[in-house]
Amino acid sequence: MARICVSSIIPATVEQVWEYVRDFNELPKWFPGVTDSHIEAGPPANHVGCIRNFGLEGGARMREHLLALSDQDHLCNYKMIEGPLAIANYVATVRLSASNGNGTLAEITSQFDCAAPQENELVTFLGNTYRGAFDVLKDHFKQL
Repeated sequence: MARICVSSIIPATVEQVWEYVRDFNELPKWFPGVTDSHIEAGPPANHVGCIRNFGLEGGARMREHLLALSDQDHLCNYKMIEGPLAIANYVATVRLSASNGNGTLAEITSQFDCAAPQENELVTFLGNTYRGAFDVLKDHFKQL
């Protein structure tokens, strides 16, 4: 099983960053390559069990199932149920916490199964994507 953990310091309070990233349907505003998103019929956005369906640059679509959302712990946990990558059993967690200095420690961790020859390539690709998301967040909060 492949595992990834990427973290970064965002120049804003935990509350500010959580308010910005909390909505499970608002991925396009802070995640690179995401073009649109909607919550499928069923539970509303931000309710455990909802499914977001989002587009990627190039036209592919992904579907993810919300497993946990905690305002107290500033945590969102979800699993991929459909997507263009050659991976299975993808589960990811976004977690925010106060950093030692001013700002927020943002972390994305994920794990998934894939064919051994592709593991390094997929870990690098997803790790770079997570870093790109943190760069978008940093830029957003630097402009405030």
